[in-house]
Amino acid sequence: MNESYIARTSGLRAKDYIGYAMIDTAGCLVFSLVTTLLQKFYTDIFHLSPLFIMLMFIAARIWDGINDPIMGRICDTAMPGKGGRYRPWILYAAFPLALSAVLMFLRFPGMGEEGHTVATCVYATVTYIFFGMAYTVLQIPFGSLASVVTTDAHERSKLSVWRSIGAALGSIPVLLIASFAYEKRLDASGNVVLGENGKAITDMQYAPVIRGVVIMAVFSFVMLLIAYTLNRERVKTRPQKAEKGATAKAIRLLFSNRAFVSVSLISMLLLAGQMFTQSFYTYLFDDYFHANWMNLASQACTYSPMLVMMFILPGMARRIGKKEVCAVGVAAAAAANLILFFLRGMAPEKLMWIFLALCFVSGCGLTTLVMQLWAMVTDTIDDLEVKTGSRDDGTAYSVFNFFRKLGQVLSAVCVNGALLGMHYKYEKGAVQTLGNLKKMYDLATLIPAVLFGLMALMLFVYYPLTRKKVAELQEQKELKLREHYENNSIDI
Repeated sequence: MNESYIARTSGLRAKDYIGYAMIDTAGCLVFSLVTTLLQKFYTDIFHLSPLFIMLMFIAARIWDGINDPIMGRICDTAMPGKGGRYRPWILYAAFPLALSAVLMFLRFPGMGEEGHTVATCVYATVTYIFFGMAYTVLQIPFGSLASVVTTDAHERSKLSVWRSIGAALGSIPVLLIASFAYEKRLDASGNVVLGENGKAITDMQYAPVIRGVVIMAVFSFVMLLIAYTLNRERVKTRPQKAEKGATAKAIRLLFSNRAFVSVSLISMLLLAGQMFTQSFYTYLFDDYFHANWMNLASQACTYSPMLVMMFILPGMARRIGKKEVCAVGVAAAAAANLILFFLRGMAPEKLMWIFLALCFVSGCGLTTLVMQLWAMVTDTIDDLEVKTGSRDDGTAYSVFNFFRKLGQVLSAVCVNGALLGMHYKYEKGAVQTLGNLKKMYDLATLIPAVLFGLMALMLFVYYPLTRKKVAELQEQKELKLREHYENNSIDI
């Protein structure tokens, strides 16, 4: 057969891209509940303190440090079934993920009320950790799936774009809940309560939140069932031997690879920045701008650039390079947020449209990285395989996924640290002071500017896989595929 090994393990069609993207749409339908609603739900419905929320998130991530590598090794060492090595986990995760999402937002009688604080804290902790474990069961095999769906670098770049589109589509519905889950606060006489700035105070309502959560969980479950039927593994790998110390050895190799470490740190900062803005903006738009519709508008500004970028970004990445395009884009996002910080003296009613315009600029910049990130991760695993001969996709994605969960910790520290620093009042019926609101705006703009600035610096200086090096990797990968095939370590 004259066909190259890469050609024999590629050839994606429209249904492959749609099916792959649908997995992340389903995952983000429920994960977006955590990034956008859960923080404010905890403070405003469960009336939990920001300090407890921050400590709970950190404790959950410590458990992930044990849980994620275990899941990665299960993927690498388990005997593949008829559905493949990674694909069956889409089915296994579907119901636990949907159930855990609903349980996080389910409020039993007495929860959030005085005298039930300990029970509320325990319930929040258990359900949040349950969700994290269910999400891990989906995300680690899903990340590994890209390496066996296709070995072609250009198709992987397109897969990354489609995955990002799927994630964006899954993140939009929660904004409808965030926009319509608030009502104006009324006093005992039925009059609207005003804050120190003369604006009406609004409160999150439980009923529309839980209805929206249930609907999104059901859609997530159904979409994962459909996605299972649309995906196919083209590279049929043999299970890794479960030798003593194999996990530790695989992890040491990953941490010795500069490309993998740098892209993991960049992804950590990216997720921290995204989750911070999604969570903290709910406070900013509700308390500072008094315009909850800005939740939907800001996310539209963030994700709408994908409509154009999905057509031009794969070509730009091929001609200019993933690293090169993403570095410039992220630097632009950092600059946009820094400009917003320096505009903090403007009145909120005059600033809101400029705020949204610069959100759009930031969204355009971040889109370059968001849409190429997963292709960059696969490039780093290829780089590791070429240099060391080791390829443990499940373990690699478990470590990468753990870095992303550290991003959630960093986000939790930033969000709750900001709330504590501005003395946010979370007690039932609380009113924020003008001083608090000014600090809220400063932190909402400065923190993303710093996070995105660090990402740009790492892309420019530390991440090593330039366009030229990725092209060389493609040639070396062809030789590796031939070697694996001749050694009977893969089937094609």
